Amino acid sequence: MIYVLICLSLSLAGIAGLQFFYMMYLEQTGKGYKKRIRQLEHHCLRLSKRLQVAESKIARQEKELAAGGQGSEDDEVWADVLEDH
Repeated sequence: MIYVLICLSLSLAGIAGLQFFYMMYLEQTGKGYKKRIRQLEHHCLRLSKRLQVAESKIARQEKELAAGGQGSEDDEVWADVLEDH
């Protein structure tokens, strides 16, 4: 009977140790996930800023093209150049 109790107590201690190490592993992976999420959020903010800059450049260029009205004049010049050759 004593041997059964000793085996039972050792197996319970082993299971408790296994659970302890598993909890440590889960804690480390959780920290890794949080670190990766912070990196991705930082990257997302940087990309959002770059996107805003690009959109403002595009809007400014479109506004300049619309204000210039050079589209039809350029087409006529190119048509003349092509006819000459």
